[in-house]
Amino acid sequence: MILVTGAAGLSGAHIVRELAAQRVPFRALVRNRSKAVSLLPGHVDIVEGDMSRPETLGPALEGVAKALLISSGDARMLETQCSFIDACKRAGVEHVVKFSGNETGFDRSRFRFTEMHAQAERYLERSGLRWTHLQPCGFMQVYLREARTIKESGELRLAAGDITLAPIDVLDIARISTAVLQAPWQDGRRHLMTGPEALTMSQIAGLISKVAGRPVNYVAITPEERRQEMLAAGVPAYFADALFEQATERLRNPKAAVHLETHQEFNVIPTTFSHFIQRNAFIFQ
Repeated sequence: MILVTGAAGLSGAHIVRELAAQRVPFRALVRNRSKAVSLLPGHVDIVEGDMSRPETLGPALEGVAKALLISSGDARMLETQCSFIDACKRAGVEHVVKFSGNETGFDRSRFRFTEMHAQAERYLERSGLRWTHLQPCGFMQVYLREARTIKESGELRLAAGDITLAPIDVLDIARISTAVLQAPWQDGRRHLMTGPEALTMSQIAGLISKVAGRPVNYVAITPEERRQEMLAAGVPAYFADALFEQATERLRNPKAAVHLETHQEFNVIPTTFSHFIQRNAFIFQ
């Protein structure tokens, strides 16, 4: 039995749908069943539990051999993940596949979420459990959050200067994750994943323009300007501060590398940004 945590989140929900489509036996852990039901396929085995409260995880972990560890990106992420690793060990889970994050050339210690991921990875490695790390870079899906500004002003406003990034489609991650969860040779493996192209923000704006049916111009702003705009839009300060750190570190490492070895190993065709944005064209129109 496989357990998928964070099953109602962006990544978790995509992975759940892929597992369900391939008829892989699994269980989906959510904090609130009533909210999750509308997000997940109807035939999925859903169990309630809170990863930060181990006493709620008994039914979820019963009979589980392998767990996919995904949790919310918040101030308690490291504590939550370490607590879950401990609960897996007590319950007799054999193997934990940890969903992390990384970027090529990126100092993980300079961005609080990648630093927490790195600390949780080390904790898992020392736990005595079998482990595998999934390390995708930034998601293509983050650009969908800019749709409202793009529709209102025709601008893609990001603190990215003239750097390149190689974002990955979460659907690719879901297909790879599903393959990793079923593969028998994954102990001690780290899988770095990027998209197939290193793109500037001007190139990304141009691809969005094609599906939006109107010009979309990239406007380079500073990390502090981006932070202030997020705060004005109601983004929590902790998250706005974290993305300030991420933008600052990306500007220190302006050239993204492309790594498709994981796609190739699991026979997953990498999704181009052009294909991704065409699939989501309705959001910008």
